[in-house]
Amino acid sequence: MSSSDFSMRAFVFIDSMQPEFAAYVGATVQGSPPVAGMAELWIEVAPANEAFRLMDVALKAANVSPATQFIEREFGLLELHSFSQSEVRAAADAIFQETGLSEDDRVRPTIASTQVITNVDPFQAQLINKMRRGSLLVPGQTLLIMEVEPAAYISLAANEAEKAANISQIYITNVGRFGRYYAAGTESEIEAARASAVAAIEASAAR
Repeated sequence: MSSSDFSMRAFVFIDSMQPEFAAYVGATVQGSPPVAGMAELWIEVAPANEAFRLMDVALKAANVSPATQFIEREFGLLELHSFSQSEVRAAADAIFQETGLSEDDRVRPTIASTQVITNVDPFQAQLINKMRRGSLLVPGQTLLIMEVEPAAYISLAANEAEKAANISQIYITNVGRFGRYYAAGTESEIEAARASAVAAIEASAAR
Protein backbone atom coordinates (compact mmCIF):
# COMPACT_ATOMS: atom_id res chain seq x y z
CA MET A 1 0.00 0.00 0.00
CA SER A 2 1.50 3.35 -0.97
CA SER A 3 1.22 6.30 1.38
CA SER A 4 -0.41 8.30 -1.43
CA ASP A 5 -3.39 5.92 -1.35
CA PHE A 6 -3.79 5.97 2.39
CA SER A 7 -4.38 8.54 5.12
CA MET A 8 -3.81 7.82 8.79
CA ARG A 9 -6.41 10.10 10.31
CA ALA A 10 -5.50 9.24 13.88
CA PHE A 11 -2.97 7.20 15.82
CA VAL A 12 -3.83 6.98 19.52
CA PHE A 13 -1.76 4.92 21.94
CA ILE A 14 -3.14 4.63 25.48
CA ASP A 15 -0.64 3.29 28.00
CA SER A 16 -3.07 2.23 30.73
CA MET A 17 -6.84 2.27 30.41
CA GLN A 18 -8.58 3.82 33.41
CA PRO A 19 -11.43 1.91 35.13
CA GLU A 20 -14.46 3.90 33.95
CA PHE A 21 -13.02 4.49 30.50
CA ALA A 22 -12.27 0.78 30.08
CA ALA A 23 -15.75 -0.11 31.35
CA TYR A 24 -17.32 2.30 28.85
CA VAL A 25 -15.32 0.89 25.94
CA GLY A 26 -16.09 -2.67 26.98
CA ALA A 27 -19.79 -1.95 27.14
CA THR A 28 -20.00 -0.30 23.72
CA VAL A 29 -17.78 -2.37 21.41
CA GLN A 30 -18.80 -5.40 19.38
CA GLY A 31 -15.57 -7.36 19.81
CA SER A 32 -13.31 -8.43 22.68
CA PRO A 33 -13.92 -6.07 25.63
CA PRO A 34 -10.81 -4.56 27.25
CA VAL A 35 -10.39 -4.07 31.00
CA ALA A 36 -8.67 -1.49 33.16
CA GLY A 37 -4.89 -1.49 33.07
CA MET A 38 -4.60 -2.65 29.47
CA ALA A 39 -2.70 -0.75 26.81
CA GLU A 40 -4.80 0.23 23.82
CA LEU A 41 -4.39 1.40 20.24
CA TRP A 42 -6.93 3.31 18.16
CA ILE A 43 -6.26 3.96 14.48
CA GLU A 44 -8.57 5.89 12.16
CA VAL A 45 -7.97 5.60 8.43
CA ALA A 46 -9.15 6.67 5.00
CA PRO A 47 -10.27 5.08 2.74
CA ALA A 48 -12.49 3.43 5.32
CA ASN A 49 -12.14 -0.14 4.02
CA GLU A 50 -8.39 -0.12 4.71
CA ALA A 51 -9.32 -0.86 8.33
CA PHE A 52 -9.92 -4.48 7.30
CA ARG A 53 -6.43 -4.91 5.88
CA LEU A 54 -4.73 -3.22 8.81
CA MET A 55 -6.65 -5.26 11.38
CA ASP A 56 -5.49 -8.43 9.61
CA VAL A 57 -1.88 -7.25 9.60
CA ALA A 58 -1.91 -6.30 13.28
CA LEU A 59 -3.55 -9.50 14.54
CA LYS A 60 -1.05 -11.66 12.65
CA ALA A 61 1.90 -9.65 13.94
CA ALA A 62 1.21 -9.36 17.68
CA ASN A 63 -0.61 -10.96 20.58
CA VAL A 64 -3.40 -8.39 20.81
CA SER A 65 -7.19 -8.56 20.94
CA PRO A 66 -9.59 -6.49 18.81
CA ALA A 67 -12.56 -4.60 20.21
CA THR A 68 -13.63 -2.54 17.20
CA GLN A 69 -13.49 -2.69 13.43
CA PHE A 70 -15.92 -0.01 12.35
CA ILE A 71 -16.50 1.23 8.83
CA GLU A 72 -18.52 4.40 8.32
CA ARG A 73 -19.09 6.66 5.35
CA GLU A 74 -15.73 8.44 5.32
CA PHE A 75 -13.38 6.70 7.73
CA GLY A 76 -12.51 3.32 9.16
CA LEU A 77 -11.69 2.79 12.83
CA LEU A 78 -9.96 -0.09 14.55
CA GLU A 79 -9.03 -0.82 18.16
CA LEU A 80 -6.52 -3.30 19.61
CA HIS A 81 -5.59 -3.95 23.24
CA SER A 82 -3.40 -6.08 25.48
CA PHE A 83 -1.96 -6.08 28.99
CA SER A 84 1.44 -5.83 27.25
CA GLN A 85 2.36 -2.38 25.95
CA SER A 86 5.08 -3.98 23.82
CA GLU A 87 2.55 -6.20 22.03
CA VAL A 88 0.36 -3.20 21.24
CA ARG A 89 3.43 -1.34 19.98
CA ALA A 90 4.33 -4.37 17.85
CA ALA A 91 0.88 -4.25 16.27
CA ALA A 92 1.38 -0.56 15.53
CA ASP A 93 4.81 -1.22 14.02
CA ALA A 94 3.32 -3.86 11.71
CA ILE A 95 0.73 -1.34 10.53
CA PHE A 96 3.43 1.26 9.92
CA GLN A 97 5.44 -1.26 7.90
CA GLU A 98 2.37 -2.19 5.84
CA THR A 99 1.45 1.41 5.06
CA GLY A 100 4.93 2.86 4.71
CA LEU A 101 3.99 5.56 7.21
CA SER A 102 5.07 6.47 10.74
CA GLU A 103 3.34 7.97 13.74
CA ASP A 104 4.43 11.41 12.53
CA ASP A 105 2.32 10.98 9.38
CA ARG A 106 -0.96 10.98 11.29
CA VAL A 107 -3.29 13.97 11.20
CA ARG A 108 -2.61 16.25 14.14
CA PRO A 109 -5.64 16.63 16.43
CA THR A 110 -7.38 19.91 17.04
CA ILE A 111 -9.85 20.83 19.77
CA ALA A 112 -13.06 22.11 18.20
CA SER A 113 -14.63 23.15 21.49
CA THR A 114 -14.65 22.64 25.24
CA GLN A 115 -17.40 23.70 27.62
CA VAL A 116 -17.88 23.44 31.37
CA ILE A 117 -21.45 23.72 32.62
CA THR A 118 -21.83 24.08 36.38
CA ASN A 119 -24.88 23.07 38.44
CA VAL A 120 -26.56 21.17 35.61
CA ASP A 121 -30.31 21.74 35.48
CA PRO A 122 -32.47 18.62 36.13
CA PHE A 123 -34.22 18.91 32.76
CA GLN A 124 -30.96 19.18 30.82
CA ALA A 125 -29.60 16.23 32.81
CA GLN A 126 -32.59 14.17 31.71
CA LEU A 127 -32.01 15.09 28.06
CA ILE A 128 -28.37 13.99 28.26
CA ASN A 129 -29.29 10.81 30.13
CA LYS A 130 -31.54 9.82 27.21
CA MET A 131 -28.45 9.51 24.98
CA ARG A 132 -25.73 8.55 27.44
CA ARG A 133 -24.01 5.15 27.31
CA GLY A 134 -22.08 5.43 30.59
CA SER A 135 -22.90 6.85 34.00
CA LEU A 136 -26.04 8.86 34.71
CA LEU A 137 -25.66 12.64 34.85
CA VAL A 138 -27.02 13.83 38.21
CA PRO A 139 -28.63 17.28 38.47
CA GLY A 140 -26.34 19.76 40.19
CA GLN A 141 -23.13 18.15 38.91
CA THR A 142 -20.66 19.99 36.70
CA LEU A 143 -20.53 18.78 33.10
CA LEU A 144 -17.52 18.76 30.77
CA ILE A 145 -18.21 18.74 27.04
CA MET A 146 -15.35 18.33 24.57
CA GLU A 147 -15.15 18.00 20.80
CA VAL A 148 -12.00 16.93 18.91
CA GLU A 149 -11.00 16.30 15.29
CA PRO A 150 -10.06 13.64 14.14
CA ALA A 151 -12.60 11.73 16.19
CA ALA A 152 -10.44 8.90 17.55
CA TYR A 153 -8.35 11.28 19.65
CA ILE A 154 -11.29 11.80 21.99
CA SER A 155 -10.45 8.41 23.51
CA LEU A 156 -7.09 9.76 24.64
CA ALA A 157 -8.77 12.84 26.09
CA ALA A 158 -11.29 10.76 28.03
CA ASN A 159 -8.67 8.42 29.47
CA GLU A 160 -6.33 11.24 30.49
CA ALA A 161 -9.21 13.14 32.07
CA GLU A 162 -9.95 10.16 34.28
CA LYS A 163 -6.29 9.84 35.27
CA ALA A 164 -6.39 13.39 36.60
CA ALA A 165 -9.72 13.49 38.45
CA ASN A 166 -12.52 11.55 40.09
CA ILE A 167 -15.14 11.88 37.37
CA SER A 168 -18.01 9.94 35.84
CA GLN A 169 -17.74 9.02 32.17
CA ILE A 170 -21.11 9.90 30.61
CA TYR A 171 -20.67 9.69 26.84
CA ILE A 172 -17.78 9.02 24.44
CA THR A 173 -18.06 8.74 20.68
CA ASN A 174 -14.97 8.44 18.50
CA VAL A 175 -16.64 7.71 15.16
CA GLY A 176 -17.13 10.20 12.35
CA ARG A 177 -15.43 13.52 11.67
CA PHE A 178 -15.58 14.77 15.27
CA GLY A 179 -15.15 12.91 18.54
CA ARG A 180 -17.37 14.02 21.42
CA TYR A 181 -16.98 13.51 25.15
CA TYR A 182 -19.11 14.25 28.22
CA ALA A 183 -17.92 13.78 31.80
CA ALA A 184 -19.43 14.81 35.14
CA GLY A 185 -18.25 15.52 38.67
CA THR A 186 -17.63 18.36 41.05
CA GLU A 187 -16.54 21.68 39.60
CA SER A 188 -12.95 21.30 40.82
CA GLU A 189 -12.66 17.73 39.54
CA ILE A 190 -14.06 18.69 36.14
CA GLU A 191 -11.64 21.60 35.83
CA ALA A 192 -8.76 19.21 36.56
CA ALA A 193 -10.13 16.70 34.06
CA ARG A 194 -10.54 19.37 31.40
CA ALA A 195 -7.00 20.63 31.85
CA SER A 196 -5.57 17.11 31.54
CA ALA A 197 -7.67 16.27 28.48
CA VAL A 198 -6.69 19.49 26.72
CA ALA A 199 -3.02 19.00 27.58
CA ALA A 200 -3.08 15.46 26.12
CA ILE A 201 -4.55 16.65 22.82
CA GLU A 202 -2.18 19.61 22.61
CA ALA A 203 0.80 17.35 23.30
CA SER A 204 -0.31 15.00 20.50
CA ALA A 205 -0.69 17.93 18.14
CA ALA A 206 2.78 19.19 18.93
CA ARG A 207 4.57 15.84 18.60
